[in-house]
Amino acid sequence: MSSTSPTPDRTGQPAVVVSDVTKSYGDRRAVDGVSLEVRRGEFFGLLGPNGAGKSTLVEIMEGLRKADSGSVTVLGESPWPRNTKLLPRMGVQTQSSAFFVRQTVHEHLRTVAALFGADSKAVDTTLEAVGLGGLRDVRVDSLSGGQRQRLAIASALVHGPELIFLDEPTAALDTEGRRDLWGVLRGLKAEGRTIVYTTHHLDEAEALCDRVGILVSGRLVVTDEPQNLIGAFGAASRLLVPLGRIDEQQAAALPGVDGVTVQGGHLVLETRATGRVLAALDPLTGLDGVQTRSPSLEDVYLEITSRQTRPSLAANTARDTNSTHDTDSTNRQEQQA
Repeated sequence: MSSTSPTPDRTGQPAVVVSDVTKSYGDRRAVDGVSLEVRRGEFFGLLGPNGAGKSTLVEIMEGLRKADSGSVTVLGESPWPRNTKLLPRMGVQTQSSAFFVRQTVHEHLRTVAALFGADSKAVDTTLEAVGLGGLRDVRVDSLSGGQRQRLAIASALVHGPELIFLDEPTAALDTEGRRDLWGVLRGLKAEGRTIVYTTHHLDEAEALCDRVGILVSGRLVVTDEPQNLIGAFGAASRLLVPLGRIDEQQAAALPGVDGVTVQGGHLVLETRATGRVLAALDPLTGLDGVQTRSPSLEDVYLEITSRQTRPSLAANTARDTNSTHDTDSTNRQEQQA
């Protein structure tokens, strides 16, 4: 990767400012009045279910898509209409990255580096960083999906951008590849670069992000540090008790137990009073082999998204019921006529 360090920010301005942005496709509101700020040097994660508006919002920040209303400022500039002054300062990896498929891996990245005026020495460094050093002479059209994903990430990093947008960068990577990329991203953050990324891997977001924003149905419903969210929402801990130690009814009756399920070879006790449950469990079964799972960002995410989608489901059900009622009434009137 380029050894060029980000230009020091002496203004105190955020890297990205999004103010009341909306974007619709036909009757569907993909982004619905979103406002947020991404601080300089911050690792910011955008989370949400499929169709929540994450990619659309990121593309608006990148200047790849025009918002219907609201405003966006990136590194002190408007990204739309397409702002060529911003391009060397940003690195962009999308879900459908384009490649020079008839070139080798090294030729492709060398071409990308030249387009941005980056030092050619950064090509080899970047390929090694994303695990493609051994494939430098392989043609791009011969790469696997995961290898192409790595090359897309390399293309976003090779010119040493201040601000990096990554849209589900680890989606096609195996476990080893994901962890390798974590190291690369942590190194970039340590250099003072700003990273905005989307992911469905909640463990990844919890491990990497300074703050996360959760989008549901186009709305930004919460923004905070992962640990603050975990604490604020009081998500339940889980105690995993080997099967056969205690039956479900006995477990459910223990003081402090909120719910009991069977998963694999364990009885899973959900609780917000771990110490109280362990104290009650100890004289009954002992604690040997009992595992404790602390609440995670995934628990909070599932709770938030389920809360937000329930009203929508209820509204849809009500509309369907009303529609059915109206149709039945019309049919009866036609029959009577």
